[in-house]
Amino acid sequence: MSLNAVLALDTSTEQCSVALKVGQRVVTRAAITPREHSQRILAFVQEVLAEQQIELSAVDALVVGHGPGSFTGVRIGVSVAQGLAFSQNLPVIPVSTLTALAQQAIRLHGSEQVISAIDARMQEIYVAPFINKNGYAQQVATEQMAPLADVTLQPWWAELTAASTIHGAGTGWATYAAELNPSSAVAVLDDVTLPLAEDMLQWALQYGKAVQAADLEPLYVRNEVAWKKLPGR
Repeated sequence: MSLNAVLALDTSTEQCSVALKVGQRVVTRAAITPREHSQRILAFVQEVLAEQQIELSAVDALVVGHGPGSFTGVRIGVSVAQGLAFSQNLPVIPVSTLTALAQQAIRLHGSEQVISAIDARMQEIYVAPFINKNGYAQQVATEQMAPLADVTLQPWWAELTAASTIHGAGTGWATYAAELNPSSAVAVLDDVTLPLAEDMLQWALQYGKAVQAADLEPLYVRNEVAWKKLPGR
């Protein structure tokens, strides 16, 4: 996707983040402010617009983290993105927070396989597996809310390349490493715990699918009994 000016934002987890790409230059803001997202997100947007010396009217598209994560945080991010998009008639590209975590692992560590897991509370996680396809996260199975269990027992485990290191990214690993990784089959990345708007932006420019603001929906992942492979895998 070829766009000159793209604004990305995310408030789905404890982290509030914004990224703005104009040409080849990307500027970012991020802070862990779990109770202040609604106050901080628009201030961050104004800051990156000012740093890039453009107005919102000059932005070509928006990218937003639409979940899974905190229900309140997801709603804030989607609502802010819709408001900004409606004001300028902009298309919106939704990106999963789990995809953003995998993309961050690829950016920082060159990860070949990533299992993204976000703490969903109540002894459950939001989780999905990914592989690195030419520098971009490609999802192997659909996002799920799952009870804690050894990830090597999941049906999609065989889809990952066992010959290479499999990385774990996200707060789910930080909180439940013993339950998810009893055999130490996964190398947990301590510096990749929360998604960032800059990784959503990078992924969206390559693989994102734009929707109109009115059609933007939160990704509220529910607990399901069976894992589903993606079509063609």
